[in-house]
Amino acid sequence: MSFKKLLLATSLVIAFPGWGQQPQLPVLELFAGMHRVEAEIAATPETRMSGLMQRRIMAPQRGMLFVFPEVAKHCMWMRNTLLPLSVAFLDEKGRIINVEDMQPQTDDNHCSTVPARYALEMNLGWFKSRGLVAGLAITGIDKAPTGR
Repeated sequence: MSFKKLLLATSLVIAFPGWGQQPQLPVLELFAGMHRVEAEIAATPETRMSGLMQRRIMAPQRGMLFVFPEVAKHCMWMRNTLLPLSVAFLDEKGRIINVEDMQPQTDDNHCSTVPARYALEMNLGWFKSRGLVAGLAITGIDKAPTGR
């Protein structure tokens, strides 16, 4: 990198400290049986749109809860998402409807099989490795904000 480019990049970071980073989102503690989840909340159109894009790593207990404003058949995709993920679609009470595995940087749709209120994204295989299947409940969901 040339000195001029390095100087410009450094100046931008100093002038705009959060530049190039995703905003800090609120975190909600959820439980899947005995398994604790620290779920970042994506409850607005902007936060749902960016989701986990551009992240390179995520702690095993970390995830993102997408809160939708209405119960409907929702779909997820992986454009600009660098991590392989699994998504569990949840009903209004937090029961798992279905789980889909998603590969990074793809535009494939991964949809709920019936109308859902939430989607919980975790690292690839997280639900399967813990035996979490359709019908089981994620608790703590009642403390999630309303989707906008």
